[in-house]
Amino acid sequence: MVARLEESGELRPGPVREALLALPRQVLMPQAYVRRSAPDETPPRWDLLDWTRPADQEELLERLHSGDSVAIQHDGEPTLGRTAGSRRGGAMTAMSSTMGMTADLLQLLDLRSGQHVLDVGTGAGVTAAVACFVCGDTGVVTLDIDPHVTAAARERLGALGYQPTAVTGDGTAGWPDAGPYDRVFVSFAVRRVPTALVEQLAPGGRALMTLGTSSPSWPGLAVIDKRPDGTVEAELRAVEFGHRAGAGFDRLFLSASFRDTITTVDGPTQRTRLAPPADTARGMWLALDALYPGLVRHFGAEDLAIGAPECGSWMRVRAAGPRRWDVTTCGPRDIWAEIQDAAARWRAAGEPAAYRLHLDTDDVQQATSPNGALTWHLPHTGASR
Repeated sequence: MVARLEESGELRPGPVREALLALPRQVLMPQAYVRRSAPDETPPRWDLLDWTRPADQEELLERLHSGDSVAIQHDGEPTLGRTAGSRRGGAMTAMSSTMGMTADLLQLLDLRSGQHVLDVGTGAGVTAAVACFVCGDTGVVTLDIDPHVTAAARERLGALGYQPTAVTGDGTAGWPDAGPYDRVFVSFAVRRVPTALVEQLAPGGRALMTLGTSSPSWPGLAVIDKRPDGTVEAELRAVEFGHRAGAGFDRLFLSASFRDTITTVDGPTQRTRLAPPADTARGMWLALDALYPGLVRHFGAEDLAIGAPECGSWMRVRAAGPRRWDVTTCGPRDIWAEIQDAAARWRAAGEPAAYRLHLDTDDVQQATSPNGALTWHLPHTGASR
């Protein structure tokens, strides 16, 4: 896995690489789920693999070292003392994030020996293990909303020889008893920056977290730095991948039937010479999500396909020849017009890939392009974990 991350450029020489090389993932995740049902099959079916069962070891190791996300908890169950075997229905309630994204973020976090670190959203304990390896375990606090996740992480990190402070509570409230922290890492998406986490950041410190909306399609990464004088500078970067939503943060999705409708059903169609924005224009897509919420992209479609699940509107763009596209739209929302408006405003703002984040003392938070031409407010509702 480490070699693949290095080859892809997601992992560079340094302490994070050394920590991942030294980490026996089967100790942190001696059990993990694999899905046996098709993506849209209901009820879903999973098997819980167990390292203590020789028949499971090869598949479990393959899963743990694939670099993909790993499901570790089903329907909030206790994660210690479980019996391996099949599960039906319900949902996965704790995950270990994809390693490419995790490695990239941990390198951006710039962990150093002796730092105090707050890991918010313990999950399998990978981030906590890396922080313990690099910084020393006495200054690491790992916090999760689920006591079962906390208990398992405490035991399994201990098996690696680490004794961080593993606690249970609302992640958006942080853990002030052990603060301030030089580094804060949040491994679930929030709608806005939790004020408590900024307050618990030490001068010279950095915090990272995914900012998201009801749509999972276009995440943003909040990079928050507190200067030595205590002033805060924050930036919202448009990124390809982000963390899953935290507890209490409901997200929209496209059902199988809706995806089929978007990709196959005929509707009012216009031919245009306006090219759809490139996938790599992530700053535009991030702005679209903020300016026109409620849209979800069908990334598995061959064409650009976007739906609005709450009202049933959808749009599909297909190439129709050199510099020509057919745009099919349906429903009360004109999604193509919304995209063109967001794209025009993004171009007028200088096509930014990142926006300034303003975290005002009156609890108003807003994102603004560097030239000030494009701005939006972050909602007041949030998610906890």
